[in-house]
Order: sequence, then C-alpha cells, then structure tokens
Amino acid sequence: MKKSLLLLTSLFFFMLNVLNAQQRVEEIPLKIGVMQSGTLNAITDVEGVKVGHTTLIKGDSVRTGVTAILPHGENIFQQKVPAAVFVGNGFGKLAGSTQINELGNLETPIILTNTLNVPTAMDAVIKYTLNLPENEDVRSVNAVVGETNDGYLNDIRGQHVKKADVISAIENAKNGSVTEGNVGAGTGTIAFGYKGGIGTASRKLPESLGGYTLGVLVQSNFGGVLQIAGVPVGQKLGNYSFSNNLQNNVDGSCMIVVATDAPLNNRNLERLAKRAFLGLGKTGGIASNGSGDYIISFSTAKEMRIPYKIKNKTLTQKVVPNDLMSPLFMAAIEATEEAILNSLFMAKTTTGFKGRTIKALPKEEVVKHLTKAGVLEE
Repeated sequence: MKKSLLLLTSLFFFMLNVLNAQQRVEEIPLKIGVMQSGTLNAITDVEGVKVGHTTLIKGDSVRTGVTAILPHGENIFQQKVPAAVFVGNGFGKLAGSTQINELGNLETPIILTNTLNVPTAMDAVIKYTLNLPENEDVRSVNAVVGETNDGYLNDIRGQHVKKADVISAIENAKNGSVTEGNVGAGTGTIAFGYKGGIGTASRKLPESLGGYTLGVLVQSNFGGVLQIAGVPVGQKLGNYSFSNNLQNNVDGSCMIVVATDAPLNNRNLERLAKRAFLGLGKTGGIASNGSGDYIISFSTAKEMRIPYKIKNKTLTQKVVPNDLMSPLFMAAIEATEEAILNSLFMAKTTTGFKGRTIKALPKEEVVKHLTKAGVLEE
C-alpha cells in the first residue's frame, strides 16, 4: 500500500514538473491541424533559412532584444528573393514594406525588435549590407525592420538596442533548431495576458501536393481571447482582453514571417501572407485598434532569385500556378497558429520594468482544459 502511494506521489510530482517545464505544443502532446510538420517544426526547416537572436536582459528594467531572419546564407542584396507584405492592422512600424510590395523582392535580412529601436536597427542593417563584399558601389538599401512594443516589461524609452546588437543577431544567425520564448525580440513581449515571445513551426507538404516546406516565425505581443485547438482556454482561465484592462491590454502587435521553398512570385506570396493572418485569428487574436499585425512572406527557391546585376533582358521563372496554392494556404494557417502557441508555451514568467511581472501560461491548467475537451493526443 505504501509503495503504491509512493509511486502515485512520485508520478504526480513528475507530471507536475513536466507540465511546468518549457514544452512545445507538440510535446504535450497536441497536434495543430492535419498536415505533417517539418523535421524541426521550425522556420529553419525551409532550406537555407537562418535565425539569430540577441537577448538583452540588464538590471531590473531592460527586457528586450533582436531577432534576425535570413532567407539564405549568401549576399541577400546581390541575390534578392521574391517577397510580399500583408497588413492585418497597420498600427505599427514595418520599415521597408512599401518597396517590398512595389518591387516584389527582399534584399536584406528581416529584423524584429522593439518599437523605438526601429531606426537603430535600420541603420545597422544598412551598414551591414554596405560592408558586404560585392556591395562597394551600392547606394540604396531597403532595410526591413519590424517591431512590437515591449514597453510594459522593458524600459523602451531607454532605446537599449544598439547597432552592434543587431549586427550580432545577423552574424550569429544559423540553421537548425530555433530558440523560442523569452529570447531576442520576444524577450519583453506579452500575448493574451501571459508572457509571449518568439515562436516557430513548419509544415511539409506530401510529394503529391508538391513536397514543399513552409515555415513560420512569430513575435507575439497581442491580445484577444486565447484559443488552443478550438478550446476557449482564455475564457476558462478568466484571462482575456477587457477582462482586466490594466493587466491584459489587447494592444501590442504581432510580427509574422513566412518562408517557403515553393517557387512563388510576389502576388501569390501576398495571398499566402493573408492566410497566415487567419492562423493568428485561430488563436483568438482580434487585431485590435492598437495592434500592428504584419506578415512578411518570401520564397527561398533558387530559381526565383532576382540578381542585383541583370545580365539578360528577361528573367525566366517557373512558378506554382494559382490552382495548386491551396495546400500552401493551409500550411501557412496551421504553422502560424502553432508558432503563436509555441511562443506562449516556451515563455517564462518575467519581472521587468518598474517591478512589473507577467506570468507564463499556466500549462497545468491548460492541459486540464485540453484533456477535458478531448483534443490531446493519446
């Protein structure tokens, strides 16, 4: 009897420790959607994509950072990639977005940081690009920098991100697994009243649907009524937008970066970005008045690259036709939904500026509600 009781007690504390530890959504285990994820279930499953972070945690007031996303490891300015931007709600500062949509390409790394450090990040990206070999004669650089406002947990007016921090994130970017949660541009962010951050996920299409890979990375800092696999978790936890305006502000922003190896042009990349916005909606986000919700999408397909120096009078590109886009649309929705949830599941309780504390998502309670709803994998 004592041995059985001891075993049950040990099992209870083991499960408690498991639930309190940082876990991705798939480790609960919970499957989002119906499509297969990539090997890493990260944006870096798309061949060539690199991600780098600089995390700034200083004293009791600095909780911010930088996240860099590179479409490939070569000179991006010399080998531009097709890209597009979709604006879900424009209360934000996505530098470089108009040129992306006008010309249909991306020529620098994508940088994510906090609202008041966008100019610093732009300056850093410009300097980084001008200093690359082959760019000695370049006189114009379209630096792409997105942001969310982390001013609740971070001394944002101090503008603590420096150019060296941005360049470090770019130069340290790598393939492979991506650190999530309180890291880089997600160090001081808040989502659905809980600690938000960086999250990522991917989907791999079967060969019959093209065999393409699509990955998403998010910087979550927005509000609404949290839903997980259709379960109204935010409502059940009693923590949702307008339930307590002081502690759960719906405003903030969400930056979403979508990468795919499918050969897509600017037009279909914009259509793809629109579907990623649906993924944000599936988590319960409402794109509030003060939330800057932006999606940047790009294709890494080598045959789609746009060289800086054009040698021929025409470019020949083979693209995925409209009628075959729907599987990619679904992949973008599912990967975005899971990336946002991963940003919450991987975040830690944080105390920052003025002693303010934002708690991590209470995973034990969440699992209880998901179990009751019957959505967890057996």
